[in-house]
Amino acid sequence: MKKIFKLIDAAWENRNLLKDEETRKAVFKTVDLIDKGKLRIAEPVNGIWEVNDTAKKAVILYFPLQEMKQMRAGDLEFYDKIPLKKGYDKLGIRVVPQAVARYGAYISPGVIMMPSYINIGAYVDEGTMIDTWATVGSCAQIGKRVHLSGGVGIGGVLEPVQAAPVIIEDDCFIGSRCIIVEGVRVMEEAVIGAGVSITKSTKIIDVTSIEPTEYKGVIPARSVVIPGTITKKFPAGNFQVPAALIIGKRKASTDLKTSLNDALREFNVTV
Repeated sequence: MKKIFKLIDAAWENRNLLKDEETRKAVFKTVDLIDKGKLRIAEPVNGIWEVNDTAKKAVILYFPLQEMKQMRAGDLEFYDKIPLKKGYDKLGIRVVPQAVARYGAYISPGVIMMPSYINIGAYVDEGTMIDTWATVGSCAQIGKRVHLSGGVGIGGVLEPVQAAPVIIEDDCFIGSRCIIVEGVRVMEEAVIGAGVSITKSTKIIDVTSIEPTEYKGVIPARSVVIPGTITKKFPAGNFQVPAALIIGKRKASTDLKTSLNDALREFNVTV
């Protein structure tokens, strides 16, 4: 991989090198490894998520190497550069009609895709449910046994290459119509109630103690989160802007199979 990565890094600085066959093969090989889950855009190393800049460069460089062409799925017609992912039966993935994933996205055995969309560079781990009209953006990292409820939007990121993707860790529940973008990290077993929107600048406030604790860009493990607002001063006056409120924690003693429902019932979180 050192030789392959060296070729990709060189082509990133000089796009004329994409005319070279060896460089083109290096890009294709890297995207294929990402598609098969043998290489990831980002992964945890000793608890810290590290972005593989060169892998992300390969995904970006893959676009100019591909030509626009017509693709068909029965009566459905597409016209695009990136092929559709195929062979779900052999991969052990359940795919309901109208679900679409692009080649270059890794989807683990045991994943269920309701009518939904997964973009190139994404990683979706085993046992995860991608519910109806949920979208997983380019390079987003979704953990094991995650439930992305209906209409959830997980943002993608390609450039800048050093930017971290959205990360949803194992056993999280993301409620209906949630929007999570700009490299936000949702740590393991968190429960996000319906309609929460979180960007890198969104204030995430733990309101479970007398004094609030504020976070940005990360939802702590096992947090139960609902939409909220905070007052912000503008030249025209004071107005309410969106915030995310941590209103409790999932109990570690609760069995994972039922803890989602228990957490939602206990805190009256809508999904």
